[in-house]
Amino acid sequence: MSRKPEKLIDKKGLRLDGRKPDELRPIKIEVGVLPNTDGSAYIQQGKNKILAGVYGPRELHPKHLALPDRTVLRCRYRMAPFSVQERKSPAPSRRDIELSKVIREALEPSVFLEYYPRTGIDIHIEVLQADGGTRCASITAASLALADAGIPMQDLVTACAAGKVDNTIVLDLMDTEDKEGGADVPVALMPNLNAITLLQMDGILSLEEFEKAANLALEGCRKIYPMQKEALKAKYVSVKEVEE
Repeated sequence: MSRKPEKLIDKKGLRLDGRKPDELRPIKIEVGVLPNTDGSAYIQQGKNKILAGVYGPRELHPKHLALPDRTVLRCRYRMAPFSVQERKSPAPSRRDIELSKVIREALEPSVFLEYYPRTGIDIHIEVLQADGGTRCASITAASLALADAGIPMQDLVTACAAGKVDNTIVLDLMDTEDKEGGADVPVALMPNLNAITLLQMDGILSLEEFEKAANLALEGCRKIYPMQKEALKAKYVSVKEVEE
């Protein structure tokens, strides 16, 4: 077992990975990485490596789940057995089921569900490597996969977390900070509409600390949003170049 570090923030105010409290981890995003899906995206955020694939809208099975006035958005979040240090069981855990629901609910407000009645849209998320903040990175990638599938959306959904580490509010917690820190506040945002679609809190914060963490997480979302748009543009620029 790895020993718990004595201090998560050093005397210079830097975190274990050298970041300042308000810094994001390095982020790399690609769109259209899976040819067998209708839409897909890949995100690396720090040591997180996550794939998202979307199928649909298409006929829903089983048919009795279909709704007469809108499409049914379904999400499956799964962590690969090799994604964490101690091998994870391939069977869906309670956490996997909970995060599938959380991610679906964060994405639903962005999609024009009423455009495709009696159909289903399936989102599959595979965490290949996990290092804290996988729910937020998954939302960011899944929203891009939906856009890549050509599904009409009000806006992209961007997600980021902030939390409390050594009595300091920090942005984008990695695994050690998530486990050893005092609190975690994941937030999802539709930046163009300034609409929050997810707000959670694990741990204990004062009202002042919570407000500071939530605002810092929202700042993080607004920093990631241009990266999402650039990744979408990059795919279609490359397609246009191939056609020419």
